[in-house]
Amino acid sequence: MREIILIKLGEMVLKGLNRKGFDSVLRKNIARRLKAAGRFDIREAQSTIYITPAEGEAADMDAACGIISKIFGLASFTRACEVEKDLSAIMAASETYLGAELSQAATFKVECKRSDKRFPLKSPEICAQVGGFLLSKFHGLKVDVENPDFTVYVEIRDFAAYVHGTALRGAGGIPVGTGGKACVLISGGIDSPVAAWMMAKRGVELTAVHFASPPYTSERAEQKAVDLLRRVGRYAGSMTMYTVPFAKIQEEIKEKCPQDIYTVIMRRFMMKAAQAIALKEGCSALVTGESLGQVASQTIQAIACTNAAAGIPVLRPLIGMDKIDIINIANKIDTYELSILPYEDCCTIFTPKHPRTRPVLKYVLKAEEALDCGVLLEDCLSHVKTTKIYPDV
Repeated sequence: MREIILIKLGEMVLKGLNRKGFDSVLRKNIARRLKAAGRFDIREAQSTIYITPAEGEAADMDAACGIISKIFGLASFTRACEVEKDLSAIMAASETYLGAELSQAATFKVECKRSDKRFPLKSPEICAQVGGFLLSKFHGLKVDVENPDFTVYVEIRDFAAYVHGTALRGAGGIPVGTGGKACVLISGGIDSPVAAWMMAKRGVELTAVHFASPPYTSERAEQKAVDLLRRVGRYAGSMTMYTVPFAKIQEEIKEKCPQDIYTVIMRRFMMKAAQAIALKEGCSALVTGESLGQVASQTIQAIACTNAAAGIPVLRPLIGMDKIDIINIANKIDTYELSILPYEDCCTIFTPKHPRTRPVLKYVLKAEEALDCGVLLEDCLSHVKTTKIYPDV
């Protein structure tokens, strides 16, 4: 008898002829991430991945499950007891491996999946035999097939038999690295880390760009962005963050451009700078945390003006979400409390009192003629700092 982790795949099983590539990336992601918890053997059969501690090696199963819960591409997972395909062994494992849970339950049921049709008993017979055995061992326990306190699962598979409790929900999505590469504009706010997480869930490998404006913003604001990405990295994996010095550009815009379109022009510069970094990194799109109508720079007209500055697609996974939806996800991925720390980012400085909510592109372009855009961009991009982000596990 030994303990393993069983993983059930999500939407990857629908990928048809492309399935092999998704499987390969997922297995590499699992192997790389699990190194922090010890050495494991990984194999796949029948849309299930088997995670087994390597022979003779110490492995932290609690840590492994914590890591697995944050790997995109997995529908569910559970710790299970692996035994030989023998009814007596299955019954004994049900008692010893799940004894603590059964002792706390008033009602239970047994469910069985017999993938190996060579096993002499059919699923209903296995359920009846195991259920009867457990009733004899746990006095006061009753059967309730409709709404049990606890369910004992028995799986008869090609390799062995497996006994376990209810599976935990996985992170879903598709494996990071199967959806291309994109560059996320990361601030210190609530929205952009959620946007990054959502794109990683769709298999996108991320590079990050953060705009810093010292002396108006502090080193703590930049560190906050790093810490947020480390939280996102629990799901998205490692990434590189480029910190772009932006104060000079902001000062020039404030001095030479109309105040009511300051934010739109600033965001256009951000798009141009981020695009330059994205192309250097082989990214095919930009990602922002904008939500339609949330602030003046996120109206359809303002977004159109911002988009016009980018030569590659701009993805906005939060565009139709309200703030409560976004906050709920931020809490789920453990970024919310960090995001609300009171360290100003560059988007909050020089904010106009009355920003234009319906800017017109031709007037924005006319206002930009007062700026030496090429020189300003070249200067900020020549002073970019890179930081390697590793997951905060």
